[in-house]
Amino acid sequence: MKARAGSAAIDQMPWRLPINPDRPTEPVDHEGMLRIHKTAMRILSEIGIEMLNPEACQILEQAGCLVRGTNVRMDEDFVMEMVRRAPSQFTITPRNPEREVIVGGKYMLFVNVSSPPNAWDLERGKRSGDFETFKDFMKLTQYFNCIHIAGGYPVEPIDIHPSVRHLDCLYEKLTLTDKVVHAYSLGAERVEDVMEMVRLAGGLTHDDFEAKPRMYTNINSVSPLKHDYPMLDGAMRMARRGQPVVVTPFTLAGAMAPVTLSGAVALSIAEALSAIALLQYIRPGCPVAIGTFTSNVDMKSGAPAFGTPEYMRATQITGQLVRYYGVPLRSSGVCAANVPDGQSMWETSNSLWAAVQSQTNMVYHAAGWLEGGLIASPEKFVMDCEVLQMIQRYFEEATFATEDEDLAFDAIKEVGPQGHYFGCKHTQERYQNAFYAPFASDWRNYEAWQADGAVWTPERAHRIYKQIMAEFTPPEMNDAHKEDLTRFVAQRKQEGGVPTDF
Repeated sequence: MKARAGSAAIDQMPWRLPINPDRPTEPVDHEGMLRIHKTAMRILSEIGIEMLNPEACQILEQAGCLVRGTNVRMDEDFVMEMVRRAPSQFTITPRNPEREVIVGGKYMLFVNVSSPPNAWDLERGKRSGDFETFKDFMKLTQYFNCIHIAGGYPVEPIDIHPSVRHLDCLYEKLTLTDKVVHAYSLGAERVEDVMEMVRLAGGLTHDDFEAKPRMYTNINSVSPLKHDYPMLDGAMRMARRGQPVVVTPFTLAGAMAPVTLSGAVALSIAEALSAIALLQYIRPGCPVAIGTFTSNVDMKSGAPAFGTPEYMRATQITGQLVRYYGVPLRSSGVCAANVPDGQSMWETSNSLWAAVQSQTNMVYHAAGWLEGGLIASPEKFVMDCEVLQMIQRYFEEATFATEDEDLAFDAIKEVGPQGHYFGCKHTQERYQNAFYAPFASDWRNYEAWQADGAVWTPERAHRIYKQIMAEFTPPEMNDAHKEDLTRFVAQRKQEGGVPTDF
Protein backbone atom coordinates (compact mmCIF):
# COMPACT_ATOMS: atom_id res chain seq x y z
CA MET A 1 0.00 0.00 0.00
CA LYS A 2 1.22 3.50 -0.77
CA ALA A 3 1.87 5.81 2.13
CA ARG A 4 -0.76 8.17 3.43
CA ALA A 5 -0.16 11.93 3.40
CA GLY A 6 -0.31 12.13 -0.39
CA SER A 7 3.24 10.93 -1.07
CA ALA A 8 4.40 7.95 -3.13
CA ALA A 9 8.14 7.99 -2.45
CA ILE A 10 8.14 4.32 -1.46
CA ASP A 11 5.83 1.37 -1.14
CA GLN A 12 5.30 0.65 2.54
CA MET A 13 3.17 -1.50 4.78
CA PRO A 14 -0.27 -0.07 5.63
CA TRP A 15 -1.12 1.69 8.87
CA ARG A 16 -1.83 -0.87 11.57
CA LEU A 17 -1.54 -1.35 15.32
CA PRO A 18 0.97 -4.20 15.64
CA ILE A 19 0.16 -7.03 18.05
CA ASN A 20 3.09 -8.89 19.57
CA PRO A 21 2.23 -12.62 19.58
CA ASP A 22 5.39 -13.79 21.36
CA ARG A 23 5.74 -14.86 24.96
CA PRO A 24 7.87 -12.31 26.82
CA THR A 25 11.44 -13.11 27.84
CA GLU A 26 11.73 -13.38 31.64
CA PRO A 27 15.40 -13.43 32.75
CA VAL A 28 14.65 -13.76 36.48
CA ASP A 29 12.34 -16.27 38.15
CA HIS A 30 9.22 -15.23 40.05
CA GLU A 31 11.05 -15.15 43.37
CA GLY A 32 13.76 -12.93 41.90
CA MET A 33 11.16 -10.58 40.45
CA LEU A 34 9.47 -10.29 43.85
CA ARG A 35 12.85 -9.55 45.49
CA ILE A 36 13.31 -6.61 43.12
CA HIS A 37 9.76 -5.44 43.89
CA LYS A 38 10.32 -5.70 47.64
CA THR A 39 13.55 -3.73 47.32
CA ALA A 40 11.69 -0.98 45.47
CA MET A 41 9.11 -0.92 48.28
CA ARG A 42 11.89 -0.70 50.90
CA ILE A 43 13.40 2.23 49.00
CA LEU A 44 10.10 4.10 49.16
CA SER A 45 9.29 3.23 52.77
CA GLU A 46 12.73 3.46 54.40
CA ILE A 47 14.64 5.98 52.25
CA GLY A 48 11.84 7.88 50.56
CA ILE A 49 11.86 10.02 47.46
CA GLU A 50 12.27 13.76 47.02
CA MET A 51 9.13 15.39 45.64
CA LEU A 52 10.27 18.88 44.72
CA ASN A 53 6.71 20.14 44.35
CA PRO A 54 4.89 21.46 47.45
CA GLU A 55 1.43 20.59 46.09
CA ALA A 56 2.50 16.97 45.49
CA CYS A 57 3.91 16.76 49.01
CA GLN A 58 0.72 18.19 50.50
CA ILE A 59 -1.45 15.70 48.58
CA LEU A 60 0.67 12.73 49.62
CA GLU A 61 0.65 13.88 53.24
CA GLN A 62 -3.17 13.98 53.08
CA ALA A 63 -3.01 10.45 51.69
CA GLY A 64 -1.19 9.30 54.84
CA CYS A 65 2.38 9.26 53.57
CA LEU A 66 5.21 10.42 55.84
CA VAL A 67 6.39 13.80 54.57
CA ARG A 68 9.42 15.63 55.96
CA GLY A 69 10.15 18.72 53.93
CA THR A 70 10.43 17.39 50.38
CA ASN A 71 11.15 13.80 51.41
CA VAL A 72 8.14 11.50 51.03
CA ARG A 73 7.95 7.97 52.37
CA MET A 74 5.14 5.64 51.40
CA ASP A 75 4.51 2.05 52.42
CA GLU A 76 3.85 -0.91 50.15
CA ASP A 77 0.16 -1.18 50.99
CA PHE A 78 -0.46 2.40 49.87
CA VAL A 79 1.62 2.08 46.71
CA MET A 80 -0.02 -1.15 45.60
CA GLU A 81 -3.52 0.10 46.40
CA MET A 82 -2.87 3.10 44.15
CA VAL A 83 -1.27 1.03 41.38
CA ARG A 84 -4.28 -1.30 41.31
CA ARG A 85 -6.44 1.68 40.37
CA ALA A 86 -4.57 2.19 37.09
CA PRO A 87 -6.00 0.70 33.87
CA SER A 88 -4.05 -2.07 32.15
CA GLN A 89 -4.91 -0.65 28.73
CA PHE A 90 -6.21 2.63 27.32
CA THR A 91 -6.97 4.25 23.98
CA ILE A 92 -5.76 7.65 22.76
CA THR A 93 -7.81 9.33 20.03
CA PRO A 94 -6.14 12.16 18.04
CA ARG A 95 -7.91 14.61 15.72
CA ASN A 96 -8.14 11.89 13.06
CA PRO A 97 -9.98 8.97 14.70
CA GLU A 98 -8.47 6.60 12.10
CA ARG A 99 -5.11 7.19 13.84
CA GLU A 100 -6.44 6.07 17.23
CA VAL A 101 -3.95 3.95 19.18
CA ILE A 102 -4.32 1.37 21.95
CA VAL A 103 -1.69 1.40 24.68
CA GLY A 104 -1.39 -1.84 26.64
CA GLY A 105 -2.06 -5.53 26.26
CA LYS A 106 -0.06 -7.01 23.40
CA TYR A 107 -0.17 -3.85 21.29
CA MET A 108 3.22 -2.41 20.34
CA LEU A 109 3.39 1.21 19.18
CA PHE A 110 6.38 3.09 17.76
CA VAL A 111 7.14 6.75 18.53
CA ASN A 112 9.46 9.06 16.60
CA VAL A 113 12.78 10.31 17.97
CA SER A 114 12.21 12.94 20.66
CA SER A 115 14.19 15.82 22.16
CA PRO A 116 17.70 15.84 20.58
CA PRO A 117 19.24 19.34 20.54
CA ASN A 118 21.14 18.63 17.30
CA ALA A 119 20.54 17.23 13.83
CA TRP A 120 22.80 15.42 11.35
CA ASP A 121 22.37 14.53 7.70
CA LEU A 122 24.65 13.59 4.83
CA GLU A 123 24.51 17.05 3.23
CA ARG A 124 24.98 19.34 6.23
CA GLY A 125 26.62 17.22 8.91
CA LYS A 126 26.00 17.98 12.59
CA ARG A 127 24.34 21.25 13.51
CA SER A 128 22.04 22.76 16.12
CA GLY A 129 18.35 22.04 15.75
CA ASP A 130 16.20 24.53 13.83
CA PHE A 131 12.55 24.91 12.93
CA GLU A 132 12.85 23.80 9.30
CA THR A 133 14.55 20.58 10.36
CA PHE A 134 11.87 20.08 13.01
CA LYS A 135 9.22 20.29 10.29
CA ASP A 136 11.14 17.81 8.12
CA PHE A 137 11.00 15.28 10.94
CA MET A 138 7.29 15.89 11.46
CA LYS A 139 6.75 15.10 7.78
CA LEU A 140 8.71 11.86 8.18
CA THR A 141 6.63 11.07 11.27
CA GLN A 142 3.41 11.52 9.31
CA TYR A 143 4.65 9.73 6.20
CA PHE A 144 5.73 6.44 7.74
CA ASN A 145 2.83 4.18 8.69
CA CYS A 146 5.04 2.27 11.12
CA ILE A 147 5.30 5.41 13.30
CA HIS A 148 2.15 5.64 15.40
CA ILE A 149 2.76 8.64 17.67
CA ALA A 150 4.30 12.09 17.22
CA GLY A 151 6.18 12.27 20.51
CA GLY A 152 8.40 15.06 21.77
CA TYR A 153 10.16 17.48 19.43
CA PRO A 154 12.22 15.28 17.08
CA VAL A 155 14.82 18.03 17.20
CA GLU A 156 14.79 21.12 19.41
CA PRO A 157 14.31 24.23 17.22
CA ILE A 158 16.59 26.66 19.03
CA ASP A 159 15.94 29.39 16.44
CA ILE A 160 12.51 29.90 18.07
CA HIS A 161 12.37 31.66 21.43
CA PRO A 162 11.59 29.29 24.33
CA SER A 163 8.61 31.43 25.38
CA VAL A 164 6.67 30.54 22.22
CA ARG A 165 8.50 27.44 20.95
CA HIS A 166 5.79 25.08 22.13
CA LEU A 167 3.13 27.07 20.28
CA ASP A 168 4.93 26.91 16.94
CA CYS A 169 5.98 23.30 17.37
CA LEU A 170 2.56 22.00 18.36
CA TYR A 171 0.92 23.98 15.58
CA GLU A 172 3.12 22.19 13.07
CA LYS A 173 2.58 18.84 14.78
CA LEU A 174 -1.17 19.24 14.66
CA THR A 175 -1.25 20.37 11.03
CA LEU A 176 1.58 18.33 9.45
CA THR A 177 0.41 15.16 11.21
CA ASP A 178 -2.91 13.70 12.29
CA LYS A 179 -1.40 11.29 14.81
CA VAL A 180 -1.38 11.31 18.63
CA VAL A 181 0.76 14.14 20.01
CA HIS A 182 2.65 14.76 23.24
CA ALA A 183 3.05 17.71 25.62
CA TYR A 184 6.23 18.46 27.52
CA SER A 185 5.58 18.84 31.24
CA LEU A 186 7.78 21.92 31.56
CA GLY A 187 5.65 24.46 33.37
CA ALA A 188 1.92 24.98 33.69
CA GLU A 189 1.55 27.21 30.64
CA ARG A 190 3.04 24.71 28.19
CA VAL A 191 0.86 21.84 29.34
CA GLU A 192 -2.31 23.94 29.44
CA ASP A 193 -1.57 25.48 26.03
CA VAL A 194 -0.99 22.10 24.41
CA MET A 195 -4.15 20.61 25.88
CA GLU A 196 -6.11 23.55 24.50
CA MET A 197 -4.45 23.27 21.09
CA VAL A 198 -5.28 19.56 20.87
CA ARG A 199 -8.87 20.35 21.84
CA LEU A 200 -9.17 23.05 19.18
CA ALA A 201 -7.49 20.98 16.46
CA GLY A 202 -10.01 18.23 17.05
CA GLY A 203 -13.01 20.55 17.21
CA LEU A 204 -13.82 19.22 20.69
CA THR A 205 -15.80 20.70 23.53
CA HIS A 206 -14.09 20.77 26.92
CA ASP A 207 -16.27 17.86 28.02
CA ASP A 208 -15.37 15.88 24.89
CA PHE A 209 -11.67 16.46 25.50
CA GLU A 210 -11.82 15.24 29.09
CA ALA A 211 -14.12 12.30 28.32
CA LYS A 212 -11.27 10.20 26.92
CA PRO A 213 -7.50 10.41 26.29
CA ARG A 214 -6.63 12.70 23.39
CA MET A 215 -2.86 13.21 23.94
CA TYR A 216 -0.27 12.32 26.57
CA THR A 217 2.85 13.42 28.42
CA ASN A 218 6.04 11.68 29.50
CA ILE A 219 7.84 12.71 32.68
CA ASN A 220 11.31 11.70 33.83
CA SER A 221 12.49 11.43 37.39
CA VAL A 222 15.77 13.10 38.32
CA SER A 223 17.66 10.01 39.33
CA PRO A 224 18.51 9.13 41.94
CA LEU A 225 15.25 9.52 43.88
CA LYS A 226 13.90 12.90 42.81
CA HIS A 227 10.86 14.21 40.95
CA ASP A 228 11.19 17.86 39.97
CA TYR A 229 8.61 20.63 40.25
CA PRO A 230 7.56 21.27 36.62
CA MET A 231 7.21 17.64 35.60
CA LEU A 232 5.06 16.79 38.62
CA ASP A 233 3.02 19.93 37.98
CA GLY A 234 2.39 18.94 34.37
CA ALA A 235 1.65 15.32 35.24
CA MET A 236 -0.93 16.34 37.85
CA ARG A 237 -2.63 18.72 35.41
CA MET A 238 -2.83 16.01 32.77
CA ALA A 239 -4.14 13.40 35.20
CA ARG A 240 -6.88 15.68 36.49
CA ARG A 241 -8.18 16.00 32.92
CA GLY A 242 -7.95 12.28 32.19
CA GLN A 243 -4.94 12.47 29.88
CA PRO A 244 -2.24 9.75 30.03
CA VAL A 245 1.07 10.16 31.84
CA VAL A 246 4.10 7.96 31.14
CA VAL A 247 6.56 7.95 34.06
CA THR A 248 10.09 7.13 32.85
CA PRO A 249 13.04 7.17 35.26
CA PHE A 250 16.36 7.74 33.48
CA THR A 251 18.66 5.42 35.41
CA LEU A 252 22.18 4.76 34.15
CA ALA A 253 23.77 1.88 36.06
CA GLY A 254 27.11 2.93 37.50
CA ALA A 255 26.25 6.63 37.49
CA MET A 256 22.71 7.58 38.61
CA ALA A 257 21.85 4.04 39.72
CA PRO A 258 23.64 1.05 41.27
CA VAL A 259 26.12 -0.71 39.01
CA THR A 260 24.18 -3.99 39.33
CA LEU A 261 21.19 -4.42 37.02
CA SER A 262 18.77 -5.65 39.69
CA GLY A 263 19.67 -2.68 41.89
CA ALA A 264 19.27 -0.24 38.98
CA VAL A 265 15.89 -1.71 38.07
CA ALA A 266 14.72 -1.60 41.71
CA LEU A 267 15.63 2.10 41.90
CA SER A 268 13.87 2.80 38.60
CA ILE A 269 10.71 0.98 39.72
CA ALA A 270 10.63 2.89 43.01
CA GLU A 271 10.88 6.22 41.19
CA ALA A 272 8.15 5.29 38.72
CA LEU A 273 5.68 3.88 41.25
CA SER A 274 5.98 6.89 43.55
CA ALA A 275 4.70 9.22 40.81
CA ILE A 276 2.01 6.76 39.70
CA ALA A 277 0.78 6.47 43.29
CA LEU A 278 0.47 10.28 43.43
CA LEU A 279 -1.47 10.45 40.17
CA GLN A 280 -3.83 7.61 41.09
CA TYR A 281 -4.59 9.25 44.43
CA ILE A 282 -5.43 12.49 42.62
CA ARG A 283 -7.62 10.83 39.98
CA PRO A 284 -8.30 7.11 40.46
CA GLY A 285 -8.17 5.24 37.17
CA CYS A 286 -6.31 7.90 35.20
CA PRO A 287 -4.27 6.29 32.38
CA VAL A 288 -0.58 5.83 33.20
CA ALA A 289 2.35 3.76 31.99
CA ILE A 290 5.76 2.87 33.39
CA GLY A 291 8.76 3.68 31.24
CA THR A 292 12.16 2.04 31.43
CA PHE A 293 15.34 3.82 30.48
CA THR A 294 17.80 1.76 32.46
CA SER A 295 21.11 1.36 30.70
CA ASN A 296 24.75 1.58 31.73
CA VAL A 297 27.69 3.90 31.35
CA ASP A 298 31.10 3.25 29.85
CA MET A 299 33.12 2.88 33.05
CA LYS A 300 36.23 4.16 31.23
CA SER A 301 34.73 7.45 30.06
CA GLY A 302 31.45 7.83 31.96
CA ALA A 303 29.58 8.18 28.65
CA PRO A 304 26.13 6.59 28.40
CA ALA A 305 25.92 3.32 26.47
CA PHE A 306 22.81 2.00 24.75
CA GLY A 307 21.75 -1.18 23.02
CA THR A 308 24.11 -3.10 25.27
CA PRO A 309 23.48 -6.58 26.71
CA GLU A 310 22.83 -4.88 30.05
CA TYR A 311 20.31 -2.51 28.47
CA MET A 312 18.49 -5.47 26.94
CA ARG A 313 18.33 -7.42 30.21
CA ALA A 314 17.23 -4.36 32.19
CA THR A 315 14.39 -3.81 29.72
CA GLN A 316 13.31 -7.46 29.91
CA ILE A 317 13.41 -7.50 33.72
CA THR A 318 11.48 -4.24 33.92
CA GLY A 319 8.88 -5.84 31.65
CA GLN A 320 8.44 -8.61 34.23
CA LEU A 321 7.84 -6.05 36.99
CA VAL A 322 5.46 -3.94 34.90
CA ARG A 323 3.34 -6.97 33.98
CA TYR A 324 3.16 -7.74 37.70
CA TYR A 325 1.76 -4.24 38.30
CA GLY A 326 -0.68 -4.55 35.39
CA VAL A 327 0.05 -1.28 33.57
CA PRO A 328 1.45 -0.57 30.09
CA LEU A 329 5.21 -0.45 29.46
CA ARG A 330 7.29 2.07 27.57
CA SER A 331 10.89 1.45 26.42
CA SER A 332 13.12 2.95 23.72
CA GLY A 333 14.99 2.32 20.47
CA VAL A 334 18.40 3.80 21.19
CA CYS A 335 22.11 3.78 20.36
CA ALA A 336 25.33 5.59 21.28
CA ALA A 337 26.64 5.82 17.69
CA ASN A 338 27.38 9.25 16.25
CA VAL A 339 26.38 8.58 12.63
CA PRO A 340 24.01 6.12 10.91
CA ASP A 341 26.60 3.37 10.58
CA GLY A 342 26.77 -0.31 11.52
CA GLN A 343 27.12 0.44 15.23
CA SER A 344 23.99 2.59 15.14
CA MET A 345 21.95 -0.21 13.63
CA TRP A 346 23.14 -3.10 15.79
CA GLU A 347 22.67 -1.08 18.98
CA THR A 348 19.24 0.16 17.87
CA SER A 349 18.21 -3.33 16.75
CA ASN A 350 19.30 -4.72 20.13
CA SER A 351 17.14 -2.18 21.93
CA LEU A 352 14.16 -2.72 19.60
CA TRP A 353 14.29 -6.49 20.00
CA ALA A 354 14.56 -6.02 23.76
CA ALA A 355 11.33 -4.05 23.45
CA VAL A 356 9.73 -6.98 21.62
CA GLN A 357 11.03 -9.46 24.21
CA SER A 358 9.79 -7.35 27.14
CA GLN A 359 6.30 -6.94 25.62
CA THR A 360 6.76 -3.18 25.46
CA ASN A 361 3.63 -1.28 24.47
CA MET A 362 5.15 2.07 23.48
CA VAL A 363 8.65 2.34 21.97
CA TYR A 364 10.07 5.85 22.25
CA HIS A 365 12.84 7.06 19.89
CA ALA A 366 12.01 4.19 17.55
CA ALA A 367 13.30 6.06 14.50
CA GLY A 368 16.03 8.68 14.09
CA TRP A 369 18.07 8.59 17.33
CA LEU A 370 21.89 9.02 17.41
CA GLU A 371 24.66 9.97 19.89
CA GLY A 372 22.78 8.88 22.98
CA GLY A 373 19.90 11.22 22.18
CA LEU A 374 21.95 14.29 21.25
CA ILE A 375 21.40 13.94 17.49
CA ALA A 376 18.38 13.27 15.29
CA SER A 377 19.12 12.06 11.76
CA PRO A 378 16.66 11.73 8.85
CA GLU A 379 18.78 8.99 7.28
CA LYS A 380 18.70 7.06 10.54
CA PHE A 381 14.94 7.66 10.70
CA VAL A 382 14.47 5.98 7.30
CA MET A 383 16.84 3.12 8.17
CA ASP A 384 15.08 2.50 11.50
CA CYS A 385 11.68 2.43 9.79
CA GLU A 386 12.95 -0.48 7.69
CA VAL A 387 13.64 -2.37 10.93
CA LEU A 388 10.25 -1.39 12.38
CA GLN A 389 8.50 -2.74 9.31
CA MET A 390 10.48 -5.97 9.59
CA ILE A 391 9.33 -6.33 13.21
CA GLN A 392 5.73 -5.75 12.17
CA ARG A 393 6.09 -8.40 9.46
CA TYR A 394 7.65 -10.76 12.01
CA PHE A 395 4.47 -10.38 14.10
CA GLU A 396 2.16 -11.40 11.24
CA GLU A 397 0.51 -14.79 11.49
CA ALA A 398 1.70 -15.69 7.99
CA THR A 399 5.24 -16.05 9.36
CA PHE A 400 4.27 -18.88 11.73
CA ALA A 401 1.04 -20.37 10.30
CA THR A 402 0.75 -24.19 10.19
CA GLU A 403 -2.46 -24.90 8.28
CA ASP A 404 -2.37 -27.56 5.54
CA GLU A 405 -1.76 -24.97 2.82
CA ASP A 406 1.15 -23.55 4.82
CA LEU A 407 2.70 -26.97 5.37
CA ALA A 408 2.61 -27.38 1.55
CA PHE A 409 2.79 -31.16 1.41
CA ASP A 410 1.25 -31.26 -2.10
CA ALA A 411 3.82 -28.75 -3.38
CA ILE A 412 6.65 -30.75 -1.85
CA LYS A 413 5.26 -33.88 -3.54
CA GLU A 414 4.88 -32.03 -6.88
CA VAL A 415 8.47 -30.74 -6.94
CA GLY A 416 10.05 -33.85 -5.45
CA PRO A 417 13.84 -34.18 -5.24
CA GLN A 418 14.71 -32.95 -8.74
CA GLY A 419 12.88 -29.68 -9.34
CA HIS A 420 12.54 -26.23 -7.79
CA TYR A 421 9.70 -24.22 -6.31
CA PHE A 422 9.86 -21.08 -8.47
CA GLY A 423 7.35 -22.31 -11.01
CA CYS A 424 5.06 -24.55 -8.98
CA LYS A 425 1.43 -23.57 -8.48
CA HIS A 426 1.81 -23.14 -4.70
CA THR A 427 4.52 -20.51 -5.23
CA GLN A 428 2.78 -18.79 -8.15
CA GLU A 429 -0.33 -18.25 -6.04
CA ARG A 430 1.60 -16.70 -3.16
CA TYR A 431 4.89 -15.19 -4.30
CA GLN A 432 3.77 -11.57 -4.48
CA ASN A 433 3.03 -11.39 -0.74
CA ALA A 434 5.01 -14.34 0.56
CA PHE A 435 7.93 -12.38 2.02
CA TYR A 436 8.81 -8.98 3.41
CA ALA A 437 9.64 -6.47 0.66
CA PRO A 438 12.23 -3.86 1.74
CA PHE A 439 12.27 -0.21 0.72
CA ALA A 440 15.79 0.70 1.90
CA SER A 441 17.70 -2.57 1.90
CA ASP A 442 19.48 -3.67 -1.30
CA TRP A 443 19.38 -7.45 -1.78
CA ARG A 444 21.24 -7.61 -5.11
CA ASN A 445 24.65 -9.25 -5.40
CA TYR A 446 27.86 -7.24 -5.22
CA GLU A 447 28.32 -6.89 -8.99
CA ALA A 448 24.78 -5.63 -9.57
CA TRP A 449 25.05 -3.25 -6.62
CA GLN A 450 28.41 -1.93 -7.86
CA ALA A 451 27.14 -1.49 -11.43
CA ASP A 452 24.26 0.61 -10.11
CA GLY A 453 26.58 3.08 -8.37
CA ALA A 454 27.65 1.16 -5.24
CA VAL A 455 25.27 3.20 -3.06
CA TRP A 456 25.68 2.55 0.69
CA THR A 457 22.68 2.32 2.99
CA PRO A 458 22.83 5.88 4.47
CA GLU A 459 23.00 7.27 0.93
CA ARG A 460 19.92 5.29 -0.10
CA ALA A 461 18.17 6.49 3.04
CA HIS A 462 19.13 10.08 2.24
CA ARG A 463 17.60 9.80 -1.24
CA ILE A 464 14.37 8.40 0.22
CA TYR A 465 14.25 11.21 2.80
CA LYS A 466 14.70 13.90 0.12
CA GLN A 467 12.04 12.32 -2.09
CA ILE A 468 9.56 12.24 0.80
CA MET A 469 10.23 15.92 1.49
CA ALA A 470 9.73 16.83 -2.19
CA GLU A 471 6.44 14.96 -2.50
CA PHE A 472 4.93 15.45 0.95
CA THR A 473 1.33 16.69 1.25
CA PRO A 474 -0.10 17.44 4.72
CA PRO A 475 -3.07 15.40 5.91
CA GLU A 476 -6.54 16.88 5.61
CA MET A 477 -7.75 19.16 8.38
CA ASN A 478 -11.07 20.86 9.03
CA ASP A 479 -10.71 24.52 7.96
CA ALA A 480 -12.64 25.89 10.93
CA HIS A 481 -10.59 23.86 13.40
CA LYS A 482 -7.37 25.09 11.78
CA GLU A 483 -8.57 28.68 12.00
CA ASP A 484 -9.36 28.26 15.70
CA LEU A 485 -5.91 26.79 16.27
CA THR A 486 -4.20 29.59 14.35
CA ARG A 487 -6.15 32.22 16.30
CA PHE A 488 -5.20 30.65 19.64
CA VAL A 489 -1.49 30.54 18.76
CA ALA A 490 -1.53 34.17 17.67
CA GLN A 491 -3.31 35.23 20.87
CA ARG A 492 -0.91 33.35 23.13
CA LYS A 493 2.08 34.84 21.31
CA GLN A 494 0.63 38.32 21.75
CA GLU A 495 0.32 37.57 25.48
CA GLY A 496 4.00 36.61 25.59
CA GLY A 497 3.72 32.85 25.75
CA VAL A 498 5.60 31.29 28.66
CA PRO A 499 7.58 33.42 31.16
CA THR A 500 11.31 32.71 30.74
CA ASP A 501 12.81 35.32 33.09
CA PHE A 502 14.13 32.89 35.69
